[in-house]
Formats: sequence, structure tokens, C-alpha cells
Amino acid sequence: MATIVLVDDDRNILTSVQLALESEGYEVRTYTDGASALIGLNQSPPDLAVFDIKMPRMDGMELLRKLRETQKVPVIFLTSKDEEVDEILGLSMGAEDFIRKPFSQRLLIQRIKVVLRRHEVSDEADEEAIVRGKLKLDARRHLCTWDDQPVTLTVTEFLILQSLAQRPGFVKSRDNLMDAAYDDQVYVDDRTIDSHIKRLRKKFKQVEDSFEAIETLYGVGYRYRDI
Repeated sequence: MATIVLVDDDRNILTSVQLALESEGYEVRTYTDGASALIGLNQSPPDLAVFDIKMPRMDGMELLRKLRETQKVPVIFLTSKDEEVDEILGLSMGAEDFIRKPFSQRLLIQRIKVVLRRHEVSDEADEEAIVRGKLKLDARRHLCTWDDQPVTLTVTEFLILQSLAQRPGFVKSRDNLMDAAYDDQVYVDDRTIDSHIKRLRKKFKQVEDSFEAIETLYGVGYRYRDI
């Protein structure tokens, strides 16, 4: 199984997440600060790393920046912050996803599986990119563009948009989108989908203010309008 590195100054989180991951069969290494983690990551690169953002000696953002100078290990951020600028910055630096504290361990494990699976696919044959008007989704590389302009998405946002764009014009209920974005063992409120859709629209409107490709059908769900 894959090797996962956890970096967090909260030892309780390290212990509980390590036990959960080891029960799934992963090999786990842990660090309590960014500086020591960087040494360990460079000496023995893992298959995936999970970083807290706020840490002593070196925070998660700086750790990712320095790590990207030498390797492309996929990284998921754990953060107690709710600042969108951090998310956008982290994704632009090459982070795979953000999970906010307090978090579900099942959700973290599912996201780890999704990221590892996507990176395994990158070593196989290319998947066909989805092109819908100005939208292009490349699942193999986790790339999204609108009118050739990059749009940085989290794993969850990407999976929701992918589900909508696969069948433009067809309505997807919140339950349909939850099934596409979350493991069936992970419980999320259906309003969580509404929040993700709101963030998706906001990110696309930063590229094109008139973006209206994701439509709401009140009481029914959402659909992608191929324009």
C-alpha cells in the first residue's frame, strides 16, 4: 500500500489519523513541524502528504513551496482557516485539496484514495478530456480551464463539475452530486453541495463575470448548460 506523510503540530490529530490510515493498510510517517518534515520528505518521498497550514518553524504553505523545488508529491491541506485566498494560493502552488478542521476522518481517507487513484491513472493511458463550450476538464491532470484561462478547483469541486459537465442539459439532484463527490460512507448535508456550487460559480466569475453555465432548478437540483 501507499506511504502517507502527516504533518501537524496537534499530536492528537496525528495519532488518530495515523491509526485510521493504518487500519486502511497505509504506511504512515508523522511530523510535528514543517522543518523536520521537509528533511524527511526529501530523504524518503511518500506517495502522498497531508499538511496542516498553521505550524511552528515552517507553516504548510512554505513547506509546500520548498517541497515543490525538488518533487511533485501530491499534497492535501488540513486547515482551520476559512480564508479563500489561502485555498487559491495553495491550489495554484500545486496542492490537491483543502479539508477544513474539524474534519471527518472518513472524508480525509476518501480524498486520499481519490488523489492516489488519479495519480495512478496519470501513469496509464490518457483519459478523454471533457470539452463543453468554453469549459475544458482534464481529469488525468486535474486541470480546468474556461476560455483557455485556468480555474483552480479542489478535488470536490472538480468532481461535482465533472458530474454536471458529463451530461449537459440533464438535471443532477443534490443526492446525485453527493454520490459523485463523496464516498457513500461519508455523510454530508445536502446544503454542502449548494456551498460548493456557490464557490464554483464564484471562481468562474473571476475569469468571466457573465458566467452562467451552472443553472439552478429550484427544488430539483443543478444542470450544466453547454454554451
